[in-house]
Amino acid sequence: MLRFTKRADYGLMAIHYIATHDDLGAVSAKRIAEEFGIPPELLAKILQRLAKRRLIVSQNGPKGGYVLTRRPGDISVGEVVRALEGPISIVSCLDKAGCPQETRCNLKRPVQKLQTAISRLLDTMSLAELSNQNAPEVLSIK
Repeated sequence: MLRFTKRADYGLMAIHYIATHDDLGAVSAKRIAEEFGIPPELLAKILQRLAKRRLIVSQNGPKGGYVLTRRPGDISVGEVVRALEGPISIVSCLDKAGCPQETRCNLKRPVQKLQTAISRLLDTMSLAELSNQNAPEVLSIK
């Protein structure tokens, strides 16, 4: 099963919320934390990572908070996940970590194909598409 970490999950929820509420100006971390029940300390670290990668920017002041640095259509889901987690990886054996089954494994190439396909999907899906109410197209891996 493929799952996002809590950090990636919360980060996508937060940046999606910022993207869909940009008409209200800057969105406060407190508002995001309350909306989704995310621990404020964890959310602060997540937002710092997103800001460090220049996906969002912090605005100070009484109406301060976070805004996107680019339009939602110009920020990919892959960028967000990489900002929070580093390189996208579905198994550790492809990370040069070594595997006791490496000499016998017959899945290395198929798993590399899957990882590439997942990365491409995340890189081609934008934050704007996450807000689209239409059902996604069926995907095929060639």
